[in-house]
Amino acid sequence: MTVAAFQYDVVYPESDGQPMGETDFHRQEMMDLISALEGYYEDAGDVYVSGNLFLYYEKGVPRSVVCPDVFVVKGVDPGPRRVYKLWEEGPAPSFVIEVSSESTCDEDLGRKKQIYARLGVEEYFLHDPFEEYLSPPFQGFRLKNGEYRPMKLAADGSLESEVTGLTLRREGHHLRLVNAATGEPLLRMAETRAKARSLEEELARLRQELARRDSSTGRK
Repeated sequence: MTVAAFQYDVVYPESDGQPMGETDFHRQEMMDLISALEGYYEDAGDVYVSGNLFLYYEKGVPRSVVCPDVFVVKGVDPGPRRVYKLWEEGPAPSFVIEVSSESTCDEDLGRKKQIYARLGVEEYFLHDPFEEYLSPPFQGFRLKNGEYRPMKLAADGSLESEVTGLTLRREGHHLRLVNAATGEPLLRMAETRAKARSLEEELARLRQELARRDSSTGRK
């Protein structure tokens, strides 16, 4: 008698039950960077921006997983995902930022760095907002012949990303992304909301002015 082999689906968890960031500041920094990159690539059509999302890189082996804080993948649909499975998607991320903290610093410089190099992540940046765990607190690495080589900081402490065309520089505890071609900074979420409020207030002012003019001329 032949015993049929049991078939089962491999489960790829979507969460490990841990918080998104070690502190409110770390979480907000990740969200600001993701939001800025989403806006930057909004019209690209084939660029996926995400972060704090499980990236599985070996089919059938759920423990082969890494969770980048911020990442960019080119050549794929930008739609939302529950997890990122490399064997289904094809391209690996080409750009990764880790917002380092006490609990992640060793992994950022060790295991994650090794995995990203193996996966072919072209550029890898580490940002320690409070300058507590990394020296220097902002670092960048570019992949060359399968190994990461440190990027040289500019005189102002910034780094250039060839993958994205962005300049990355520290502003206080924050990491600012700047369009290298135009010099225009990408806005953080609070700045985007403030800009929207300013535009709404200006529109309301123009409507009131137009209404006064119509009233004074007797127009209806």
